[in-house]
Amino acid sequence: MTTVCKMNCLDELTAKWPSTIVAREEVGKLTGGLIAPGTQANIDCEGEGPAGAFKIGRKVVYPLKAYIAWLKKRAKAVGTEG
Repeated sequence: MTTVCKMNCLDELTAKWPSTIVAREEVGKLTGGLIAPGTQANIDCEGEGPAGAFKIGRKVVYPLKAYIAWLKKRAKAVGTEG
């Protein structure tokens, strides 16, 4: 994935999301099914999740900009190592 495409594609998610936070249970909707809420919970338990996660009641939420930045770091071109 080229840097330009990665930035534009993921920035479009930010522009379309109606809030400045995203609940863990909604990450599937935000990412178009790319990451399931259960998978996100597992990543968080490993200490590899987005920075700034917090709870509102019983729900884990992420600042939208931090979540998109985390996705950008995880994105790589198909066929590349690492």
